[in-house]
Amino acid sequence: MHDLLAGKRIVITGAARGLGFSFAQTIAEQGAHVVLCDILKERLQQSVMQLQQAGLTAEGHHLDIADPEAIERVFQLIGQQGAIDGLVNNAALATGVGGKTLDEYDLDLWDRVMTVNVKGTWLVTKAALPYLRQSQQGKIVNIASDTALWGAPKLMAYVASKGAIISMTRSMARELGAQKICVNAIAPGLTKVEATEYVPAERHQLYENGRALQGEQQPEDVTGTVLYLLSPMANFVTGQLIPVNGGFVFN
Repeated sequence: MHDLLAGKRIVITGAARGLGFSFAQTIAEQGAHVVLCDILKERLQQSVMQLQQAGLTAEGHHLDIADPEAIERVFQLIGQQGAIDGLVNNAALATGVGGKTLDEYDLDLWDRVMTVNVKGTWLVTKAALPYLRQSQQGKIVNIASDTALWGAPKLMAYVASKGAIISMTRSMARELGAQKICVNAIAPGLTKVEATEYVPAERHQLYENGRALQGEQQPEDVTGTVLYLLSPMANFVTGQLIPVNGGFVFN
C-alpha cells in the first residue's frame, strides 16, 4: 500500500465490478477511503467485503444513477462524513446497446442509454458538488470511451452518450475551475472485463490488431491514468481528455 491519496475520500460509481472495481482497488491501495456505488446490490457487497478483507478502507451504497431521488439520498449519506475529494463517474449502460444500425434503434433504448450515461452522470456530479467544494482540491474524472473518437458503427446511442460526456467534461471544467475543482475525462479502449464479454470476437480482434501497442487491454492498463488525475500531481490539469487505448486512436 502507498499513500498517494492518503486521507482522501473518493466516490466511484459503477464500482461493483469491471473497470469500476479496478479503480476502487487501485485508489484504496493508495491510501484513500473508497465509496463504491452500484446498482448491483449483492455484487457490491461482495466487492466492498473483498477490499475490506485486504485491509483497505471501503464502504458501499446501492445506487441506480437513473433514479434522481436515490442519488440525492445516497449523497446526503455520504456527505454526512464530510468532504468528497474525488468523484469517478464510471457507471454507464453498455451491455445490450449495440448491434443495431441507426435506423434500427428504437426510442426506448435510445432514451435509456441517455438517461443513464448522460443524465445520470450530470445528476451524480450535481449531488456530489457540495461535498467536493469542501475539499481543498476536488477532482472529477469522467469515464468516456474511445468509441466517441473513432465513431464505432452499430453503437449509435452509446457513442453519442460518451461524446456527450467529453463535452460535459469541458463545460464542467470551465464552471468549476474557480472553485479549484479539476474535471477531466479518460477514453478507454475495449477492455477485457465482464461487461465486454458480449462484444463480438471480430471487434476484439479489430482493437488488438489496430493498436500501436498491440494486444488485449486489461483493467490495470487504465487505472493508473485515473489515479494520476485524482492525485495532487494533476492539480493544474483540467478540461482534458486522455485516450487510454494502446494507441488505437489518437486524440
